[in-house]
Amino acid sequence: MTWEIVIGLEVHAQLSTSSKIFCGASTAFGAEPNTQADAVSLALPGVLPVLNKGAVERAIRFGLATGAYIAPRSVFARKNYFYPDLPKGYQISQFDLPVVGNGQLVIQVPAQGNSPAYEKTVCLTRAHLEEDAGKSLHEDFHGMTGIDLNRAGTPLLEIVSEPDMRSAAEAVAYAKTLHSLVRWIGICDGNMQEGSFRCDANVSVHKSGTPFGTRREIKNLNSFRFLEQAINYEARWQIETLESGGTIRQATVLFDPDKGETRMMRTKEEAHDYRYFPDPDLLPLEISEEWKERVRATLPELPQARQARYVSELGLSVYDAGILTASREMADFFEAALNEAPGHAKMCANWLIGEISAQLNRDGLDIAQCPITPQQLGGMLKRIADNTISNSGAKEVFRTIWTEGGEADAIIEAKGLKQVSDSGAIEVLVDEIIAANADKVAEYRSGKDKLFGFFVGLAMKASKGKANPAQLNEILKRKLAG
Repeated sequence: MTWEIVIGLEVHAQLSTSSKIFCGASTAFGAEPNTQADAVSLALPGVLPVLNKGAVERAIRFGLATGAYIAPRSVFARKNYFYPDLPKGYQISQFDLPVVGNGQLVIQVPAQGNSPAYEKTVCLTRAHLEEDAGKSLHEDFHGMTGIDLNRAGTPLLEIVSEPDMRSAAEAVAYAKTLHSLVRWIGICDGNMQEGSFRCDANVSVHKSGTPFGTRREIKNLNSFRFLEQAINYEARWQIETLESGGTIRQATVLFDPDKGETRMMRTKEEAHDYRYFPDPDLLPLEISEEWKERVRATLPELPQARQARYVSELGLSVYDAGILTASREMADFFEAALNEAPGHAKMCANWLIGEISAQLNRDGLDIAQCPITPQQLGGMLKRIADNTISNSGAKEVFRTIWTEGGEADAIIEAKGLKQVSDSGAIEVLVDEIIAANADKVAEYRSGKDKLFGFFVGLAMKASKGKANPAQLNEILKRKLAG
């Protein structure tokens, strides 16, 4: 029997509200420590929580987007534990009655080595609302720890998957798909560096056909690369431990990216260790069908639906459509450019996936920061499509717009990039080349077909690269054939 890895993810998505989940303090990132900690965040005596309606609506949006059950009645609970950055001594969360349950997410797992790409559905156990804790600061305190409570009370949606993933590649594909979705529907900015999207990975191993093994939870993974490295290391460690006769204890572990390994933080708590009980200061949350439908009306076209439309209506490949819908910004850019150059979806997709994405990567930018607007790209595509410019001319137009700005038509005119599509002018040029290279013409006609490239090169040089390649090739072939 071979070892099988079993993975479930718990993702904390910080909701994009401007104020905290139970008070009016700001959620803006980067403020001076403790400047966004009001009386509720500090848990001063006598203060009461008031639920943020915007946080609830974002949870509903997520439930609708994943085809989940949205509970008509859910309850907030107190999760009791002591930690310096938790002023109340408990966290307000949801336990046995979460707001969202039983959804699913379809993921595309990329090809790995000899294994082809494939599609998989990962089931979602639940998604519940809760407040974030503060942050412990360990630097610049001369051996002591400081506490910043700006983050305390920030609204989170904790999204818990079933243990449906069987490899680090599947876990990363799931995390990336979820990351794209929460950004797509506007409930989370997804900024992993700022902690807006954090993953905990539950990993266990077992022999095929036997019960699942004991899991260990890897906490606070804030990059997809670290998620993959941590899971692979943890799975190898568990297999080696079991094969050498050891046992796995349920535990919470941290991943050290410098060493590329996990290390135990504490033995894993069970639910009863937290002494959950309903929060007496908060009424049950009731969500009516009317409220759900109002939220549903605000949802954009979802990534899967848009991807399917690109394939069925625009004739794009599944691969191209998948890349274009990896983010809402990319998909919106594509559609806006296509509006300028209708009927040229494949060309538009090629430029976005190719030249533009490559240049964005080189410059360390994302599509939202692209120096070229969709309208500028569309204008250039029209001139490629009507043969005003060649592919090499288009690349020069592209570079100019990227670095200097401007419109395609003006750049083509200023740089003299308009290609020659006058068949009469091309014929004159070809006749001159044939007359000046009689010996090469004779060799070509005797069967040396590879000389055709020689004639193309001469013709393009003589036209300064402006001859329409398709017309040039057709005329050359006819003339050389005699």
